[in-house]
Amino acid sequence: MVMNLYDQCIFLILMSTLNANPEPPAYVYPEQVHLSFGETPLQMVVTWTTFNFTSSLVEYGMGELSSISEGSASRFFDKNDTGRIWYIHRVTLDHLKPGYKYAYHCGSTQGWSDLFFFTSRSIDVDWAPWLAIYGDLGSSNGQSIMRLQQEVVRNTIDVVLHVGDFAYDLDSDSGRVGDAFMRQIEPIAAYVPYMTSVGNHEHAQNFSHYRARFTMPGHTDGMYYSYDVGRAHIVSLSTEVYYYGTKAEAAEQLRWLEADLTTLNRRKTPWLIVLGHRPMYCAVKDRSDCNYASNPVREELEFLLYKHGVDLAIWAHEHEYERMYPVYNYTVCNGSAEAPYKNPRAPVHLITGSAGCVERHTPFRLKPPFVAINNGDYGYTKLRVLNSTHLYFEQISDDQAGAVVDRVMIESHKHGVGVFTCHQDN
Repeated sequence: MVMNLYDQCIFLILMSTLNANPEPPAYVYPEQVHLSFGETPLQMVVTWTTFNFTSSLVEYGMGELSSISEGSASRFFDKNDTGRIWYIHRVTLDHLKPGYKYAYHCGSTQGWSDLFFFTSRSIDVDWAPWLAIYGDLGSSNGQSIMRLQQEVVRNTIDVVLHVGDFAYDLDSDSGRVGDAFMRQIEPIAAYVPYMTSVGNHEHAQNFSHYRARFTMPGHTDGMYYSYDVGRAHIVSLSTEVYYYGTKAEAAEQLRWLEADLTTLNRRKTPWLIVLGHRPMYCAVKDRSDCNYASNPVREELEFLLYKHGVDLAIWAHEHEYERMYPVYNYTVCNGSAEAPYKNPRAPVHLITGSAGCVERHTPFRLKPPFVAINNGDYGYTKLRVLNSTHLYFEQISDDQAGAVVDRVMIESHKHGVGVFTCHQDN
């Protein structure tokens, strides 16, 4: 039988189909593994990604993988590219022994992650944890990632607080930039809790990439929540609700915040720390929100923070480091001119947004009276909750090989509602 050219083509296509390699293996292996605190002190949540659906399991234990917990997976896709699908897995490890080191891996019978470790949260009142704090960290020009990885390896940080602006941006290239960033931080976030606050660069698609990728306590998709670390109560807020949200959403966060601060036991957690992405105060040259007389974050939140005796307010957004004197309503409220951080009369504000952003540094203008110091080096802040009366923080410079370029001790013996009485020191 002699085939014409058309028949020959059909025959070759059929043969190539029959001899083709089988489908590539499904994308079932866990990646982008990261930890976060759960709803109770004795919980840890493990979150990871696969690109095909699997079950959600974590095997863990002290010394050996003797326990197993099962969670669930949620399907996620970018609204601009509905053909690209993720599965975000979440498993809560419960009833952990406080202050113990656990080994774990996550995945399913179709494939497991590498073996990781974490130390469960201590409930010892003498625990003095180290917190690494920063915002504005991208997958490109992510200056601080390497040094933070070293901190984790050396066991010199217990928790990470990322104060908004991830990856630049989590949703870019249909989420591929977010995937790359989550892989980059896995050597950090798979070993210590990676606690997050939302920033303006997460606003796309109603913050859906941020809400999907991170698992924070509080049942608010990580937009606002609180938790305790040692002797500190830490509150994470959304400053973005004043720019991208509705009045009802802003009012709901404010009601939640008032209730959270009102019911706080300051004897148990005397230190009160609030985090949000956009600052109330700064000294930068660009047309920043904090340079305007009308700043919705300051207008909506400052009195409440002052009223409830917030000790430290931490922000990012500006790509630099700034430490303020205790300040309220543009007024420096020192305990004394010689020792402004001893029994301060208003919250101390801190900006730490220089971990590494594609937009580079923010230039400074002349320092107003409420700014104690500013620094343009790439880097991050380390904070230690020493005890019920002393809180220490320092700024690490990546440009100066990890040198400490600023350090401050806040000392306070007066915690609780109504402790602040601000006046201008002469």
